[in-house]
Amino acid sequence: MSGLFPSRTVALYMARLFLVRVFAILAGMTLVLTMLAVLSESGKILAHPGNSEAEVWRYVSLRLPQVVAFATPYAVLLGTLVTFWQMNTNSEVIALKGAGMSAHQVLAPLLVASLGVAALSFAFNDRVVSRATGVLTQWQLVEYGAVPTDRGDRSNVWVLDGDDLVQADQVKGRGPAATLTGVTIYDRTGGRLVSIITAPRGVRDGEGWHIFPARRFDVAKDRQTRFPALHVAEGVRPDQFTLATVDPDSMSFGALRSAIGDLSDAGRPTKALEGSAWHKLSGPLSAVLMPLLGAVAAFGLARSGQLFVRAVIGMALGFAYFVADNFALAMGNLGAYPPFLAAWAPFLMFLLIGESVLVRTEE
Repeated sequence: MSGLFPSRTVALYMARLFLVRVFAILAGMTLVLTMLAVLSESGKILAHPGNSEAEVWRYVSLRLPQVVAFATPYAVLLGTLVTFWQMNTNSEVIALKGAGMSAHQVLAPLLVASLGVAALSFAFNDRVVSRATGVLTQWQLVEYGAVPTDRGDRSNVWVLDGDDLVQADQVKGRGPAATLTGVTIYDRTGGRLVSIITAPRGVRDGEGWHIFPARRFDVAKDRQTRFPALHVAEGVRPDQFTLATVDPDSMSFGALRSAIGDLSDAGRPTKALEGSAWHKLSGPLSAVLMPLLGAVAAFGLARSGQLFVRAVIGMALGFAYFVADNFALAMGNLGAYPPFLAAWAPFLMFLLIGESVLVRTEE
């Protein structure tokens, strides 16, 4: 048989069989994991004065999206194994191969269906999970109490301006209204410190900053000079001072890419964040790998007694991918792996492993 889908009826049947089991397993895993999370946190929530059952349900609403995002790739893996187990037990895979379908043609409906699951997972993570994570993180920082209003104040902020370093003890406000307190500028040329400029206050002035009253210490001459005011940091934007610590899990893909650009302009390290941004794409796409890694359970004779062994091998390959993915992401956060490699290396490696196993055993 030629073509990716020799039979439209068979393709729809397999896709429906696969999706029903995936979402059924996802619902069961979500229910169990959410209950465990509530049991572990409900005591802390109710321990805060004024909290009641309403706060527990609020926690459930914020934790549920995280659980769904975490369980989705595992549900796809288990859904793949259950689907193939049933089809192999009923000799449906043997019938399909006897009709002339290759192993890749048998897998094609599940791969396309898993691609749809990956697209839904990315959209859900980007629009729902990131927002819920941001709110829950802030709530947990105050131990489930009232979350204070973020007025944009930042402390101990550093900005790279060419070779110069600009440090502010505190930054208040945003945009043109931003004000600096405790400003210190390390004037450097070719990596060599030339002078240190300090001022108690600074305000936005055109494309730069107006600091006053200022003192300049000349390192080479060992001499200090006072100025009523100085215009410094030309081209340094207010948002480079007001950038907070970026939590990639609390931001959408677009917002994270924008924050990485701002941090890069401010001269701050972004390698770990770049890895997290790439993982927002490779993470949901891992659902496409699961039918390929679980395909070992689809083939072989059920009566040979090796079907259970094949299912265990498929499960082991799937869970090995998750271990490798978490390890690579951790190495990326430490700076040991480049960002792109940290996010995509496990995916590409297990894609080749799954394809190799399929070709060597069935094609």
